[in-house]
Amino acid sequence: MKKLLLLLILISNCVFSQMPNISSVWLNNSKGYTGTIGSNREAIKLKINISEQNRKNDQEYFVSGYSLVDKNYTKFEGNLIITKYKDTKRKGTVYGEYELAEENKGKHSGLFKGKFVYTFKWNKTNEKIEGQYIELIGNWKSYDGSLDLKTRLTNQ
Repeated sequence: MKKLLLLLILISNCVFSQMPNISSVWLNNSKGYTGTIGSNREAIKLKINISEQNRKNDQEYFVSGYSLVDKNYTKFEGNLIITKYKDTKRKGTVYGEYELAEENKGKHSGLFKGKFVYTFKWNKTNEKIEGQYIELIGNWKSYDGSLDLKTRLTNQ
């Protein structure tokens, strides 16, 4: 009977365990993400203003903000979904996918889609995250299908 009770407690802890809310990570301390877009490696900036964890799926985060390429400023909404988490004694890595849909404002608006990697170091002394690095690698495709460009963004 004791073994059965212990097993039920263990199973319930696994089933009801929740991913910690890391929505503030995607806000990047109110700083933008910078990178390149296209074969000419044109500069791109991306800023996430709102980030919320999905209450029904704690592996998903809803985000919104804006992108800036040259003088083209466009609002977007989308999501980031965590697909894998790897932890060592001093370093953690979170893997996932993202999709960010820009406001449809003509030929130069579209959909960002790809994968992300979030790497951080854990300081045991002060129990805080340090050395955060976020990389978004994927494509941007215009809504009319005429443009399909590679993108690469980082939080530094």
